[in-house]
Amino acid sequence: MIVVSGIQPSGRLHLGNYFGAIEKQIALQEGNECYYFIANYHALTSVKDGQKLRDFTYEIAATYLALGLDKANLFKQSDVPEVTELAWILSNLVNIGVMNRNHAFKEKSEKGISSSVGLYTYPVLMSADILIYGAEIVPVGEDQIQHIEIARDLCDSFNREYKTDIFTKPEYSLALMSKIPGIDGQKMSKSYNNTIPIFTEPKELKKLISSIVTTSVDYTKEPMPVNKDTIFTLYALMANPKERQELKINYEQNREFGYGHAKELLIQRISDIFGPVKRDYDQLLKDKGKLDSVLKKGANAARQKAQETMTKVKEVCGL
Repeated sequence: MIVVSGIQPSGRLHLGNYFGAIEKQIALQEGNECYYFIANYHALTSVKDGQKLRDFTYEIAATYLALGLDKANLFKQSDVPEVTELAWILSNLVNIGVMNRNHAFKEKSEKGISSSVGLYTYPVLMSADILIYGAEIVPVGEDQIQHIEIARDLCDSFNREYKTDIFTKPEYSLALMSKIPGIDGQKMSKSYNNTIPIFTEPKELKKLISSIVTTSVDYTKEPMPVNKDTIFTLYALMANPKERQELKINYEQNREFGYGHAKELLIQRISDIFGPVKRDYDQLLKDKGKLDSVLKKGANAARQKAQETMTKVKEVCGL
């Protein structure tokens, strides 16, 4: 099975990235042909500082390797220029009405993010990323489903218009929970400045967890609500069924257990899981040569695949 997925180097990776994508991406590398790219072309819609973009790129590479990615092709999107060639070809097949209905563009514009042409045509470039490697499975969050549908439509449109079967129609694969809450209760996102980084120092972690928005329930007199509670939701992602049940009982029945206690449990759980891995991350981040080597190896494999596809595409298009 060919698996393709990408992630933007637009800031430090956070728990939403991990539980919404990375965890599944790492699991899928077993027994599959995986192409995971650091989407630095996509990041240009929001990052306008070259050095920051390079730094974020290395941070993502170090994060994936530290977390156990060792069988997939990991590479920079910009090291496969054929992707942008394909994006232009595909842009001639997509109806502008489809682009106008792109919810991600509308949502980000409403949040004050610059409404650039790049952001507007983001789904076309994403479709090229997916189709050029013959993706069969694309791990995504729920908010990306519409983009996969556009890729599927473009696959059909190209194959129909040019009477070919070059492109494979991709299927999406959702994480168990794709909308991970941030410290304010909204979806965790760098755009909303509400994230909890995967790797962070103890003081910063404590400060972030302490700032999580909770209800005004007086826990000494009534149960704390479990549903839509950010602390409970995040802890549950990292706990086994018995531990989740114990926390649920504390929320609902223990009149001596409050949000402060729950936050301490969450801090400890995050530290236990990601603290030891952070040492590997820190070491990798210092070894840019190793990161470059891994990214180059992944890019060579990805570009070979992309060039094979584009040879066929140009032939049927008359280019």
